[in-house]
Parts: sequence; structure tokens; C-alpha cells
Amino acid sequence: MRVIFMGTPDFSVPALRAIAARHQVVAVYSQPPRAAGRGQKPRPSPVHRAADELGIAVRTPARLRDPEAQAEFAALQADVAVVVAYGLILPQPVLDAPRLGCLNIHASILPRWRGAAPIHRAILAGDAETGVAIMQMEAGLDTGPVLDLARTAIGPEETTGGLHDRLSEMGAGLIVEVLARLPLPATAQPEAGVTYAAKIDKAEARIDWTRPAVEVDRQIRGLSPFPGAWCEIGGERVKLLGSRVTEGSGAPGTVLPGLAIACGSGAVQVTLAQRAGKRALPVEELLRGWDLPARVA
Repeated sequence: MRVIFMGTPDFSVPALRAIAARHQVVAVYSQPPRAAGRGQKPRPSPVHRAADELGIAVRTPARLRDPEAQAEFAALQADVAVVVAYGLILPQPVLDAPRLGCLNIHASILPRWRGAAPIHRAILAGDAETGVAIMQMEAGLDTGPVLDLARTAIGPEETTGGLHDRLSEMGAGLIVEVLARLPLPATAQPEAGVTYAAKIDKAEARIDWTRPAVEVDRQIRGLSPFPGAWCEIGGERVKLLGSRVTEGSGAPGTVLPGLAIACGSGAVQVTLAQRAGKRALPVEELLRGWDLPARVA
């Protein structure tokens, strides 16, 4: 099958590799290289680098609304396009160009968590499960009919980073199965249960210790590793990147043994943290030689 692959971040790479092992990927579309590092030199995206390793031609248009870009896309005569966290809006001529249309791998059980940050939002909301959906793309935001989906439980100490990696691999496996069975009937998304996963704002990252422990725990895990929930410990800004709800009580922000911290109700045991300018460490290592104050802010 002739496949166009469209993706940008690390999340998309397993799907590209899985598809390329079984089909002819005629082109990869990815966002243009961005300035990065101390020298601010243009750096290709993870998908761009993976495509280079696989020997697949890469295209990096800044937009796809130009007739010339759309004509180049159509000229590839693809059977299908697979889109995974690409980052650009696909206009209708692009959606219509492949013989079997454009399929999207979305990291949620649609219609729950349409939008930009479905993995973060699932953990922040305390969802018991999530998954990946293969959707036939249309003009709306993640509104297309679903061809297949896979579900998975969210672990009690799972972070967005860990769930991201699991769903990335799940999506790669599921898209390979779907491509092997095309054409497939698609099921329209129900109107009930629609939620939107708004982009994460850094303003959400500061911890309010007056909230219940279960909510603080979700905030820590849901924002790990990026942007990282944080608090001030002894006047120093510290990112908390792993946690679990634990027993304990005290005034909100009180430091309990082993870097457990009292919340509005209950307490949170911090398991992974990162001091400013240092690498993230398990709490046992972090506490060596660190005199903790009685309270955090």
C-alpha cells in the first residue's frame, strides 16, 4: 500500500517505523526544523530524523493551504495518509487526495478528550482508563468516525510520560492492524461524552497544597515530565515528577517523613523530584544531605 505519513514528535515515531516495515511510505510530512540548543541551529523533528534513517523523502511545508503544496501532495497518488500529532491543519483538498482518505491516531477513547493534550487531561481528570483511536479524518477537530480503538488502564502511579510511551506503541500496533484490513466500516462518534483536552498552560503547574491529596497527586503525575508541577521548598523552586497518595495529615504544605507532604485532606508521597539546575532523582537519593524545611509553599 502507498502511504503518506504525517507526524512530528517522538510520539509519532513508532507508528512510522511500524508502517514502513510493511508498506511503501512514499513521503513523510513533518513540521519544519526549529531552532534549538545553545547555538539555536535548526533541528529536524524526531519524525524527520527517523525518516532520514529509513531513507524516506521528507517534506516540511510551513502550511498546506497553498494550491502548489496541495498539488504536490495529490501527485504522490497515495492509497492512504496516516496522521499522528502532525501539528498542521489539513485542508479539505488534502483530506480528499488519498484514495482511502486520511487516518489519524489519537491518544484517547474518542469522543472523550478531543484536542491537543489528551494524555495529560486523562490523568489530571482521574480517568481509570484511556486508549488510542484510529479515526477517519474530517474537517472538524477530532470529530471523524472511528475505525478501531484499543483501551488500557491508567496505573495508580502512572505519569503522562510513561502513558505517552505506552500509547505510542499501542497506536503503532493498532494502525498496522487497521491498514491490513482496509477498507473498514467506520462508526460515528456519539454526541454524548464529548470532552476537549485543552493545551496545557504552565500556569496550571504550581501546586496548591490546600487541595485534596488525590487532586495534587493527579496534578504531579499528569504534568510529568512537562511542564512539571512545582512548589517552593526552602525558597527553591522544585519540580515534583512522581507521587502517590499516602496516609498522613497536617496543615497544608507540612513536610512529613520521607518527603510526604500534607494536603487539604490526606497527603502525597513524592517519589521523584528535580531541584533547579539538577537532574530528576528518586526521593531517597534527593534527600541525602538536604535539610528540608518544616513546610513547603
